[in-house]
Amino acid sequence: MPRPHLTLEQQDRAWAQWRTGRSVRSVAHDLGVPVQHVRRHFAATGGVRTRPVGRSRRHLSLAEREEISRGLAAGHSLRAIAAALGRPHCTISREVARNGGRGAYRALDADAAAYARAKRPKASKLTARPALRAAVEQGLAQEWSPRQISRRLQQEHPDDHAMRISHEAIYLSLFIPDHSPLPRRLTQQLRTGRAMRYPKVARRPTGRGQLRDMASWRERPAEVEARAVPGHWEGDLVMGRRPSAIATLVERTTRYTVLVALPGIKGEDVHPALAGALNGVPAHLRRSLTWDRGREMSQHARLTADTGCPVYFCDPSSPWQRGTNENTNRLLRQYLPKSADLRRYDQTALDAVADRLNGRPRRVLGWRTPAELMAEHR
Repeated sequence: MPRPHLTLEQQDRAWAQWRTGRSVRSVAHDLGVPVQHVRRHFAATGGVRTRPVGRSRRHLSLAEREEISRGLAAGHSLRAIAAALGRPHCTISREVARNGGRGAYRALDADAAAYARAKRPKASKLTARPALRAAVEQGLAQEWSPRQISRRLQQEHPDDHAMRISHEAIYLSLFIPDHSPLPRRLTQQLRTGRAMRYPKVARRPTGRGQLRDMASWRERPAEVEARAVPGHWEGDLVMGRRPSAIATLVERTTRYTVLVALPGIKGEDVHPALAGALNGVPAHLRRSLTWDRGREMSQHARLTADTGCPVYFCDPSSPWQRGTNENTNRLLRQYLPKSADLRRYDQTALDAVADRLNGRPRRVLGWRTPAELMAEHR
């Protein structure tokens, strides 16, 4: 994969913004570079930034190793050397032991060996252990998650630590293609199908597709909750085979349902269709409309102006706040399955389906029908 042309400073800024939830396009715009450069940079490491090679201040420096070497040559004890350096004696003991002992310790050799041991990336467990790699590949082929694979291996090999691997190590092996022993295609077996890790923080809103001047469902008149006064509606889109859809309107008091054929699902398609349906009922039955936050309602202000019916919006991902409509949509699936191409249903066919629903006796209505109750209020 070709490497993008980002300077080290640009890379630092790109990763810092990526972790805060900025989109690739937004990061590229801020850096003043083409979008594909930033996208390739993130994709090259699977969205996981590898640590740059460097020395931690906690580690022994070359100067300290030279002091250790002089102390050993002078016959000082390890505790005395540690006290002179201000280090724990166990640190000095391990340093000397791993580099040949008292007689063979050399500062330059020890420093070079420490640098080599610290270099990353090292050979992963999956590279060094073919049996473990085969077990992980088998689990991924069965569409198991990395956590399921990790926990299953612990159960199946309780005494064999060579068959242990964390779920994070599996994810990194999939997301970092340059150092991964796993086939890149196995990322498609993950539930998300992603070949790249994204930050956990929520994406910053860009303003695109956001509805403006929305009134919350909490601002509705108190009579809406009581269902004592008819004329308060709930609405939504019912999707068929993509991109086909229809609009549903359900009156809260009577459960009367209106189905609306749509030429498309954009705001300019939905607005005139809904306006025509709402204007088809008497004005005293157009008191309010509650909808979710779909972009099909981008022209809700015009809808209110054309029908005199104010529009209120539910909270994000809160369909129960318009539960009457949700329940009705579930009943509609008997006639309009998800696999159906709803563009084949004209308004006459949808009216026939609505008549069937409105003619059903409902327990919540005392076994009366929505059509009977709506007739009393017209």
